[in-house]
Amino acid sequence: MPLGPDARVLRRGPYVLLALAVALSALSTGLLQAQEGLPYLLGISLVLGVLHFVCADRRWHTAELNDAVGRWYLVVRTALAFVGTVLNPFYAVFATVGYFDQHLYVPRRWGALALTTTAVSMAGSQSGGFPPQSAVQWGAFIGLFALNTGLATMFSRIAAKEELVAAERVDTIAALERTNQALQEAMAENARLHEQLVDQAREAGVRDERERLALEIHDTIAQSLIGVVTQLQAAQDAADPQVADTHRGRAARMAREALGEARRSVQGLRPAQLDEAQLNTALEQLVRGWSQDTGISGELTITGAAQQQRAEVEATVLRVAQESLANVAKHAQAGRVGVTLSYTDDELVLDIRDDGVGFDPSAAVTPLVGGVGLDGMRQRAKKLAGRLVVESEKGGGTAISLWVPVLRRG
Repeated sequence: MPLGPDARVLRRGPYVLLALAVALSALSTGLLQAQEGLPYLLGISLVLGVLHFVCADRRWHTAELNDAVGRWYLVVRTALAFVGTVLNPFYAVFATVGYFDQHLYVPRRWGALALTTTAVSMAGSQSGGFPPQSAVQWGAFIGLFALNTGLATMFSRIAAKEELVAAERVDTIAALERTNQALQEAMAENARLHEQLVDQAREAGVRDERERLALEIHDTIAQSLIGVVTQLQAAQDAADPQVADTHRGRAARMAREALGEARRSVQGLRPAQLDEAQLNTALEQLVRGWSQDTGISGELTITGAAQQQRAEVEATVLRVAQESLANVAKHAQAGRVGVTLSYTDDELVLDIRDDGVGFDPSAAVTPLVGGVGLDGMRQRAKKLAGRLVVESEKGGGTAISLWVPVLRRG
């Protein structure tokens, strides 16, 4: 049941048309010489007014008009309008209401019958009244009936299309509302996921920073402090004052290096050795200094054309070399260490081999793997999509190999 802008016209309009039909019929009684039919018209009009009020007007907002009551109302109203038109052709003014509101009371398939009946009343009125008195009047009646039926059908189809468009518009609006609701829910879900991702990223950042600091502390500061302790112990045990001074000087140098590395670790800077030299030169200085401090023979071999790499690649290779040499000094009891740095087109390879006592890599706990050294080196390699391989056997020495992809600067 439509309740749009035309609802008031469809609800109150029949009263206006009924009053106009009665007025025109009364004024035309003398012209048409139909005074005897006027009382019947007044009675029909009274019935129609009461009928519309009870069956249509009063039920407009409280019930669906397209029901048994509405259908019977339309049938009785159409029949009485036809009778009124037979009594007085001007009464067809009220009959026109059937063109406008029949769709409110009956389904579309019955609406055609109501339109046809209304067209009969209109054609009879326009052709001079019922019944036709001559062949000419019959011809006019038939022609006007065809015209009214055609116009009624055309307007009915137009109205049906408008209703369909209106229904589609309502469905579209409803679909848009559902889509908007779904979009709002999706936006809320995205906001929640974004917040969750931010929290996870924050936690991952904190975890990565902790791991970085742990690796830096283990690979630099802790190793330097171990060296300081070793040199101070050697100075204390040395009988020769000159040798003792040499050990104390090394301890002071290591302490200063540890302090510098601590500052650089906190600031997230790369190793100081790489600030003034390329990786191959920094490794050469590392091996030479480590050999002097530990008394273990160390040799560096460079293969391939040295090329400057990205800072994180060079830092990883240097840190792995530092940790590996520190492990050799602490655990291997080696007399000789060989370090090889190989530059290839696709990878940078670091090999560190010693002739020490070795260990069983499959053992659950060994002196070499008891700390975070090997795990830390593997983590460093993994962050660069590289790999770390440890080969060792008891009495056969140890070999550590690091492969990282080439990441040249620029």
